[in-house]
Amino acid sequence: MKLTPRMKKFLTVFAVLTVVLTVSGCTVPRDADGQIVLIKTTTTFSETMSSENWFSAIFVWPLAQWINQMSPVVGVGLAISIVTIVVNGVLALLTLKSTVAMQQMQLIQPELEKIQRKYEGRDDDTSKMRQASEMQALYKKYNINPAGSLLVTFIQFPVIMAMYMAVQRSYAVATGTFMGMDLQTKPLAGLQKAIGGDVSGWMYLVLFVFMGICQFFSMMLPQWTARKKAEQEAAKHHKKPEKPSTQNKIMQYYMMGMILIFGLMWPAAMALYWAINSLVNIAKTYLVQKYIDKQNVAKEGNQ
Repeated sequence: MKLTPRMKKFLTVFAVLTVVLTVSGCTVPRDADGQIVLIKTTTTFSETMSSENWFSAIFVWPLAQWINQMSPVVGVGLAISIVTIVVNGVLALLTLKSTVAMQQMQLIQPELEKIQRKYEGRDDDTSKMRQASEMQALYKKYNINPAGSLLVTFIQFPVIMAMYMAVQRSYAVATGTFMGMDLQTKPLAGLQKAIGGDVSGWMYLVLFVFMGICQFFSMMLPQWTARKKAEQEAAKHHKKPEKPSTQNKIMQYYMMGMILIFGLMWPAAMALYWAINSLVNIAKTYLVQKYIDKQNVAKEGNQ
């Protein structure tokens, strides 16, 4: 399968950041028995810094403590929700320009793929220069800086990792319950309980399905938005819209399958966090698209 330049860049950045964080020691620490070392309300910043690493102390510790402090007041489920929403909201504000650029890149993907198909199989220098020129003209048309859109990944990935690890390490999460569910129980174990006749096991299945639905809409919404835009543009010129490439679909289905597999093996707390994070991404995609539409209307009005 031939990957698009956008997908190659994303996978490259993802791989580099994964290696950097892993080398920096940003894995979840475990004790001699293999159990995750939990962050309690009594765990201090200096203790975490001295016994673990800078990433755990600066990023993971404050988020885990925030969940710990809020859980007795609002419940662990709502605490995870609030922290996830606030963290994503702050990130969205800090990276608004880059987030808009990234979403615009997704919107013009059908046009980029059209240019790529036009020069497919043509490896001579002249064709490469023409393809690059047409792509640059397209970026200029929509005022997009492809390199700038990567800033979102560089900034967001460490924070997403920190939030992911904070949910795993929070003492309140490890010892808490949500809607009668033990948050350390895996959805697969809950399903086995349900099959065995334990009615309480069905709640884990409901949570898993809810997580899957949220993730599906989070992944597909940008594609649906891009398709709608392509149809509108084609209608303006009385043409049929270009058929979307199957490459991105295959990658999305693969990622969706992997997430579902992980979702079965994750503790219920992680399934809950992932569902909330997906809902936040859906809302962010919708709001950013409204912002882009407003910009486009203003731009057309000034022309």
